[in-house]
Amino acid sequence: MTGYEAYIEKTHRLGKLWTWGMGLVLLMFPIIISIHYNAWPEGEPFLKGLLSIGPMYWAVGTIEVLTYIPMLGAGGSYLGFITGSLTMLKVPCTMAAFTNADVKSGTPEGEVVATIAIAVSSITTIVIIFIGVLLITPLTPILDSPTLEPAFTQILPALFGGLGVAIISQNPKVSIAPVTAMLILFISVPSLAPSGAIFVPVAALIAIGAARIMYKKGWL
Repeated sequence: MTGYEAYIEKTHRLGKLWTWGMGLVLLMFPIIISIHYNAWPEGEPFLKGLLSIGPMYWAVGTIEVLTYIPMLGAGGSYLGFITGSLTMLKVPCTMAAFTNADVKSGTPEGEVVATIAIAVSSITTIVIIFIGVLLITPLTPILDSPTLEPAFTQILPALFGGLGVAIISQNPKVSIAPVTAMLILFISVPSLAPSGAIFVPVAALIAIGAARIMYKKGWL
């Protein structure tokens, strides 16, 4: 067994352990609260609520797994799914790291770069949140200022805009199908715009399908 194979095997072992452990911790919180207050959800309302929102999260979760795991590799996937915010933080950081390090996903180098990028992103997020908690009270009047309000509403578009330019410029042909599909969707149904982040994996699948068709036709 090579060193890289041993690394991957150990990553899977520790990743499964931490994933199941994190899932258990997340489930224990509502269980402990219910035990403490002796207040348990009733079966019928619980199932109705679960069936109303569950399918959306199941679909998005399935798409994210199929889309992001080949991109992030073993270590990056375990770490990213445990810490969360893949679409908004982890994946953009990983793509930027790939570009800066001049490596590709699916390679040993990409595996290492993705893991490091997601780890640094997670640590940075924790540090920023900690600082924000300490400074939230003195900074509240400034953050609630009408002057800064437009800037905060444009943070996510600016993030994905900069990332989109870097990715689209690498292969403009592949980007035509997903960009066109998302433009048609959001122009036709503007109410979907606030939840646009959940359509990122959908756009990725459209890009993969379009790239496969163009490759078979010799357009790439």
